[in-house]
Amino acid sequence: MKKNALLGLLILLLCGCQPAQNRVTLKGQTFDVEVANDNQSRAMGLMFRENMASDAGMLFIFPQPQPLAFWMKNTLIPLDILYFDQNRKLINISERTPPCKNTTTRCPNYPSVRPAKYVLEINAGLSEQYGFQPGDELIIELKN
Repeated sequence: MKKNALLGLLILLLCGCQPAQNRVTLKGQTFDVEVANDNQSRAMGLMFRENMASDAGMLFIFPQPQPLAFWMKNTLIPLDILYFDQNRKLINISERTPPCKNTTTRCPNYPSVRPAKYVLEINAGLSEQYGFQPGDELIIELKN
């Protein structure tokens, strides 16, 4: 009987030990993020998503800082696109970036103003709501 109770307690404790989520924090606001750190995941991004939680996003990580430009092909929801340098400092924001509904010509690009290493995509309007500004530092917590 005691063994069963201890086994049950152990299982309960282990269930509570879920791996930590990938998170980023910017100006006190935390987002659970999917990480896109290879060519395939960066190319797919948030395409075909019909919605995203207000505390969620996608963090793109590039091997080295470079001029970057994102587009919204096959992206169904408007986004804020935040570009960060190698020191995780916010460079610029493309706010309320609309989905590209054009299927016959190339979608517009939304570039970084300087080389960037990290890009955070969140729901449109959150950057303004939270007052994100160039120079704000991104804190990145990735699960192992």
